[in-house]
Amino acid sequence: MYATERQAHITRHLAERGRVSVVVLADDLGVTTETIRRDLDALEHQGLLRRVHGGAVPARAGSVSEPSIAERMTVNSDAKRAIAHRALDVITDGYRGAVVFDAGSTVGAVAAGIGERIAATGARLDVVTHAVPVAHTLSLLPDIGLTVLGGQVRGLTAAAVGPSTLSALATLRPDLAFVGTNGVSAEFGLSTPDPAEAAVKTAIVRSARRVVALADRAKFGVESFVRFADLDEIDILVTDAAPDRPLAAALAAAGVEVWLA
Repeated sequence: MYATERQAHITRHLAERGRVSVVVLADDLGVTTETIRRDLDALEHQGLLRRVHGGAVPARAGSVSEPSIAERMTVNSDAKRAIAHRALDVITDGYRGAVVFDAGSTVGAVAAGIGERIAATGARLDVVTHAVPVAHTLSLLPDIGLTVLGGQVRGLTAAAVGPSTLSALATLRPDLAFVGTNGVSAEFGLSTPDPAEAAVKTAIVRSARRVVALADRAKFGVESFVRFADLDEIDILVTDAAPDRPLAAALAAAGVEVWLA
């Protein structure tokens, strides 16, 4: 395969997945990792991507860049729906408990499917969220108790943040939390670009007895600006692809269950 063909493959997969891995690309294309690194260097020189540890991300991506909730809903939407469907398996027959929903498009997909899950399992839930879109979705369900946390709403994510949100979360001890993330890596854990959003995510993680993190494959190896949880602070990672060897090893060492959609 010529360099131009390889590089076209790389840019196509980058557009689809939001990140590419040197090791995965080398396996896919049957070439050495050194060849892939040279291709990535060439594409970075053209301004088509940005090199990061182990691979590359789109040129516009950075540790503090953050798409809006509307943009997120259009990216990897099939994967997010599949992840949400798998994550709802944590709600078993006759489940009783309090559940916190974080902000984010994948968490929103969980909220969209929970009514059907309640009907199938006979679950009874008291639900808390700080995310306006999630609150709207859940408000339409007749069979749950819903509490919406206040605070200053960030336009980018439509989620409440700030002291009042953190103060409310400090009084809670939910049985379960569904948490979204912008990145998950072996070295840095779970991360997100905004410090205020990260503070709320940390509060949710630390309040819940069981934490279910949701991340499609494009989040693997991504390290956003602010870490909000170490790997050993989550119980289950639900994703659409098996993590690469370093991340899989780190998750196993941290005692995290990996559920594939």
